[in-house]
Amino acid sequence: MQPYKLALFGAALVAAAGLTLAQEQGPLKDPGQTVAKPRKPADTTGAPDDPNLPKIPSQYKKQPDLGKIPNYQTDVEEVTLDVAVLDNKNQFVPGIPAKNFRVLEDNVPQQIKKVDLGQAPMTIALVVEFSQKFQQLYSYAWFQTQQLMWGFVSTLKPEDYVAVVAYDMHTEILSDFSTDRTKTQEALSRMQIPAWREANMFDALTETADRMSGIEGRKAILLITTGIDTFSKITYDKARKSLQEAGVPIYTISLLGLQREMAMNEPIEFLQADNELKTFSKETGGQSFFPKFMGEYGGIFGQIQQSLRNQYVITYAPSNKAHDGTFRKLKVELVNEEGKPLAMKDEKNKPIKYTIIAKSGYKAPRAVE
Repeated sequence: MQPYKLALFGAALVAAAGLTLAQEQGPLKDPGQTVAKPRKPADTTGAPDDPNLPKIPSQYKKQPDLGKIPNYQTDVEEVTLDVAVLDNKNQFVPGIPAKNFRVLEDNVPQQIKKVDLGQAPMTIALVVEFSQKFQQLYSYAWFQTQQLMWGFVSTLKPEDYVAVVAYDMHTEILSDFSTDRTKTQEALSRMQIPAWREANMFDALTETADRMSGIEGRKAILLITTGIDTFSKITYDKARKSLQEAGVPIYTISLLGLQREMAMNEPIEFLQADNELKTFSKETGGQSFFPKFMGEYGGIFGQIQQSLRNQYVITYAPSNKAHDGTFRKLKVELVNEEGKPLAMKDEKNKPIKYTIIAKSGYKAPRAVE
């Protein structure tokens, strides 16, 4: 056979083989059901959508019949209240008999069951303003913030828990509650260059207090700030109410005290900020400080330690048994046997002016059914 005939014959065989392979691997006329969407059967007689057939009962119901469910109600008949009594030198006053304490709830005297003297480890959230508005790198407020942060942490005991929270436009938890001081130091070392000029103090404070509301024992928030809020989502009134309900004592240390003292005309926004900080501290059972010199820092840290570590724990049965979720105002007084204000005297028989630190109230529980 001539060569060109052999070539034609081979090409014909290849073409036939290719046609057969294409028929085997090409699209099928009836490929079957797909994974994405099942194909409907050709005969729809007796299909689930047929109105002549009864509906298939589903095991899921919008409103399942649970039958009779027992109702549970909370029955809280005791309230515990942490109280610190400080003398005119801001030192804790020990040895006060239980009979000299009087607790008023909504101006109604309460029946005190016991008064204990407590001293326990602290749980502290260090909430620090760190924004470009006042704390540019190596500015005076920047150095003051660093000194206050590191100075306070150095006074804590090994068993104390501490968390570091920084805020500008956003609130960021740099380290969670821990007794590991390496984590705390790493968190503080991250606060070098502030990112934003805004300072959302109300948001940071209420978020932290709400998170700490369920923590037991000695707890508090130490707020290092100028007190100026610029961009918070909530208002001052809402923040105040939220902090009252959280029940976490707030201690505040104001920044830029010396600069404000030297200024010819102090901006009114700082005066407003001072009032807000004082209100937050007073209503939550904390204290507010406005230092002007670095030499005051040690005394401030000592006062905070005295107030938190040494406290009287008062347990009483509230006369108002209603579980209505309302806010109950509290007032703690020291009285003598006649019910008059208790007079204290020092070793030299001189009268001592004392201060009672306690939260201004609590939120009553709601009945759970």
